[in-house]
Amino acid sequence: MAGGGDCILSATTSAKETAISLPEPLSVQLQHLAPEVQVVTCDGREVVLVGTAHVSRASAELVRAVIAQSAPDAVCVELDAQRYAALTQQRRWEDLDLKTVIRQRRLGVLLVNLLLAAYQHRLGAQLGVLPGSEQLEAIALAQQRGIPVVLCDRDLRVTLQRAWRLTPFRHKLRLLAVLLGSLFDAPELGEATLHQLRQQDVLTAFLQELGAALPTMKRVLIDERDAYLAHCIRNAAGQRLVAVVGAGHVEGIRRALQHPQPVDLAALTAVPPPSRLGIWLRWAVPGLVVGALLALGWRRGAAVVGENLLYWTLVNGIPSALGALAALAHPLTVLAAFVAAPLTSLTPVIGAGYVTALVQAYVRPPRVRELRSVTEDVRRLRRWWQNRLLRIFLAFLLPSLGSLLGTWLGGYRLFSSLLAPGAP
Repeated sequence: MAGGGDCILSATTSAKETAISLPEPLSVQLQHLAPEVQVVTCDGREVVLVGTAHVSRASAELVRAVIAQSAPDAVCVELDAQRYAALTQQRRWEDLDLKTVIRQRRLGVLLVNLLLAAYQHRLGAQLGVLPGSEQLEAIALAQQRGIPVVLCDRDLRVTLQRAWRLTPFRHKLRLLAVLLGSLFDAPELGEATLHQLRQQDVLTAFLQELGAALPTMKRVLIDERDAYLAHCIRNAAGQRLVAVVGAGHVEGIRRALQHPQPVDLAALTAVPPPSRLGIWLRWAVPGLVVGALLALGWRRGAAVVGENLLYWTLVNGIPSALGALAALAHPLTVLAAFVAAPLTSLTPVIGAGYVTALVQAYVRPPRVRELRSVTEDVRRLRRWWQNRLLRIFLAFLLPSLGSLLGTWLGGYRLFSSLLAPGAP
């Protein structure tokens, strides 16, 4: 769709409202559907926006009704290629290349992805519907009718990496706390509650609250994807399009379609590098430790340096190994934790947790059935020690915490020795 044209928005909330600018049969049919359906007419093309909840049976039925009654030239869905394959092939976790994820230091992103998926699965289980059913319904009906399907969403990995890299550290902690809390205390939601959550006034209030609490997260997860989705919808072929998107995106997409602006896709799909402050801090800690050791050797001799190095090794290795033991990791993983922690704490390149996770993945790779049940198992605390994939996460997190504790204790001892009264 070319930008700059006049756009007309029509909401299908009531037959008493002014008729929308569609051919009469479609106008009459869509008037009786739902307020989650909106029609934007731009430059002579019609875009039917269908706002859905991803765990709602009613949303799946609404999608089928809209596509059947509007006979679009193309169906746009809020999916990227990776999620499309996961939904249609049902092999999302089975195809996981875990060792590559660990080597690329993306376990944190994978864990957030898993927590989000588990939360959606929990809500879906309450309603007897799989997450993403409305997207599958749109795809299936489009394929039955020979209608092209357009994947309009940004790659999920890019979205999560951008959100993680751009979010301040304190907001990351708040987000993880909310996600972990939601796993074990998810509210009971029925279709009536989901219908209320899809209403525009409720969504507006929610997004304003999210923007106030986590502004960067809202910008990446909502605003950027609104622009990306609208761009892809606008450039889809056909005179009449149906776009099946989460209800939280409808308002942003509507505005973007009504008032087209140039979209820099390269900027929206670029993963930002780590912040300079973060890089400086990662190098500062080992730099200070090594500098203190050199200064200590110059002022107090090699024997004192040797004592501090032994203490550094033990105070890093033992807590990290205890963390691996707490994760019920393989004995080789425990040994790797003890050996790696004193060394990795002196380099910003890799942490002890990634070493232990990689070793655990090699000696105890997850079984297929555990990959299939991971979104269920993650919600039960004891299953974290029973499911091999979740145990790899524990073998990453707990040794990392042990190494972090050891780094602070070792650093305190080192600088205390350096600054001790009476030292030459």
